[in-house]
Amino acid sequence: MSNIIELQHICKSYGQDSILSDISLTVKKGTAVAIVGDSGGGKTTLLSIMGLLQNTTFGNILINNLDVSALNQQEQAKIRGKYFGFVFQRARLINSLTALENVMVPAWLTQKDKSLENKAIELLIHFNMEHRLNYKPQQLSLGQLRRVALARALLLNPPILLADEPTNDLDPSLAKSVADCLLQARDTGASVVIITHDPVLAARADEVFNLKNGQLYSVEH
Repeated sequence: MSNIIELQHICKSYGQDSILSDISLTVKKGTAVAIVGDSGGGKTTLLSIMGLLQNTTFGNILINNLDVSALNQQEQAKIRGKYFGFVFQRARLINSLTALENVMVPAWLTQKDKSLENKAIELLIHFNMEHRLNYKPQQLSLGQLRRVALARALLLNPPILLADEPTNDLDPSLAKSVADCLLQARDTGASVVIITHDPVLAARADEVFNLKNGQLYSVEH
């Protein structure tokens, strides 16, 4: 099974503060990796670096065997659009757009066929959002916002899904539904990297790592 992501000796510092120290990690195609650890320990920073949303202080990032570390911002943006779907802890929806329009944003940005609107609707129906298609973010609950964000991430069938606390603050039933959809992406060959404090979700991943004191440790599970 080949690697889709490879982090090589990643370091990240802010001034004199070292957040990540010599982190190396490989994520294989079609697998799920969970990263756990204390709040404020750098997990979101690591996920942002992995998704090319932040630069490293030192180290290399390979996506599908391509070293993307030295690419400029425009080139990295193309890689993000081709490979990644993001589920942020805060949904990061556009307040002026409806739920359906928010799900369609990745299609608009990549100029995909408008027929994807049907898939966007199907995803929202799958998440029991059929009566909220035309609602704007300020009219939706936290759980509904999270479901819209997940549908947006899944729309283009990205090879890599990056999720930051996707089940945080959700009731157990909804948390399981969100986790199921994320992990089922493996069935189509996608890789999933999840930052989580949820031990139930972490236990369902293929590999678990603990980020502690800026370093990554494998966890038996």
